Amino acid sequence: MFTGIIENIGEVVEIQQKDSNVTYRIQSPLAQELKIDQSLAHDGVCLTVVRLWEDAYAVTAIEETLKRTNLKAYQVGTKVNLERALKINARLDGHVVQGHVDQVGEIKSMEDKDGSWLINVVYEDAKFITVEKGSICLNGISLTIVDSHENGFSVAIIPYTWEHTNLKDKKVGDLLNIEFDILGKYVQKLTLNAC
Repeated sequence: MFTGIIENIGEVVEIQQKDSNVTYRIQSPLAQELKIDQSLAHDGVCLTVVRLWEDAYAVTAIEETLKRTNLKAYQVGTKVNLERALKINARLDGHVVQGHVDQVGEIKSMEDKDGSWLINVVYEDAKFITVEKGSICLNGISLTIVDSHENGFSVAIIPYTWEHTNLKDKKVGDLLNIEFDILGKYVQKLTLNAC
């Protein structure tokens, strides 16, 4: 379980493919605090630490994860938003995030709003819906939806979030991992089943 509050930006330093799985070596100061078998969100994707070094760690993504996320586009040098799992005795900033990405969305526009940024995202799978002022998780970042429309939404990014996440490195056409709000998904399923 995560909150969508990014702790650190890591960097992909090595990629190895074996069969349909891909292992990423990520360099980050968090490596010194991690342990094998620990969950860590990478651009919102929950992955398990499988190996440790002094300044880096490795995680493996299986085929299903690669199909649903932007991890397949990672290259050496890619900057990755990182968040460790929520501690039970901690405040829940952001919102409830599982680390289970539903699909990717494409950045359609990025507008500088004189100190903040407005990002418009579109996605393909219409079974997911958003609502204005609802929660959304983009690349692991807990955000509030500004405007909701069919197969898309916009979010406003404050300067702190812009500077401390990998959004500042993105451009129009890039793909972002989307995890729709878990409460909204349950309500939507209950509503569809009641019809």
